[in-house]
Amino acid sequence: MKHSGRESLAAWAFAAPALIVIALFFGVPVFAGLALSLTDFDIYALADLRNLRWQGWDNYVHVLSLPLFWKALGNTLYFVVLGVPLSIGVSLAAAVLLQSKLVRFKPLLRTALFAPVVTTLVAVAVIWRYLFHVKYGLVNYTLQSLGLDPVDWLGDPHWSMPTIILFAAWKNFGGNMIIFIAALQAVPHDLYEAARLDGARSWAQFRYITLASIAPTLLMVTILTTAGYFQLFAEPYVMTQGGPLQSTVSVLYLMYEEGFKWWNLGLASAVAFVLFVIIVVVSKGLIAVQRRLTGEGA
Repeated sequence: MKHSGRESLAAWAFAAPALIVIALFFGVPVFAGLALSLTDFDIYALADLRNLRWQGWDNYVHVLSLPLFWKALGNTLYFVVLGVPLSIGVSLAAAVLLQSKLVRFKPLLRTALFAPVVTTLVAVAVIWRYLFHVKYGLVNYTLQSLGLDPVDWLGDPHWSMPTIILFAAWKNFGGNMIIFIAALQAVPHDLYEAARLDGARSWAQFRYITLASIAPTLLMVTILTTAGYFQLFAEPYVMTQGGPLQSTVSVLYLMYEEGFKWWNLGLASAVAFVLFVIIVVVSKGLIAVQRRLTGEGA
């Protein structure tokens, strides 16, 4: 008993620095944000705390009654529903291709495909904004050289969000690709050899061996990618400023405007926690679907 107690005490002592850092830089800001969301903290309260008033759940009721919030949530869901499958599909396809024997110079290709992940988001967003410029962009120049009419990619509400989705998929798929490559390397080659001997074709091998073997990794990547895509902000902020006609305003962009443009920090905190709840619910749903598909919940 004494030996076990000493081991437990030693474990807590070693973990204490990390726990303190987590508490200071994660726990305290989260609880502070939750407290702010229950008040009318604004620029006047920032100057004098005596102007601070308790709101309770009124901020949350106000957020849910805002038409712009539902518009932003719809835009965010549009971004997630189209962007997450596209990003994961491209990542998995690139990983499978780089694991095959058909590709040469694999280290070079891995580096090139991973490069967008480590580039500065704002810098590449500015570059993409010029690439898709309605008059001077390379994309429209290519379309005109093919005899097609130019498209206002960032100025047309029908094309602005698909353009941002394409940019986000290009920017982020490299990180998931590396994770998938690591998972694919752990799949035993004996399974593929046995499947080939049994007459299984490439698609059957991919479906019943590759996908089945990397299912836990696929779930983790899906949850992380979904959570990241729900936090859409930098792309519309740099490329479209939420336009045109609020077609690219996201929930996080709405939070930014309420908090740092209008200084309604209490309302902005409420928006942040509503988004947090949505991400948790969606993540739980993804886990439940994965368990049902694999039979773990039975």
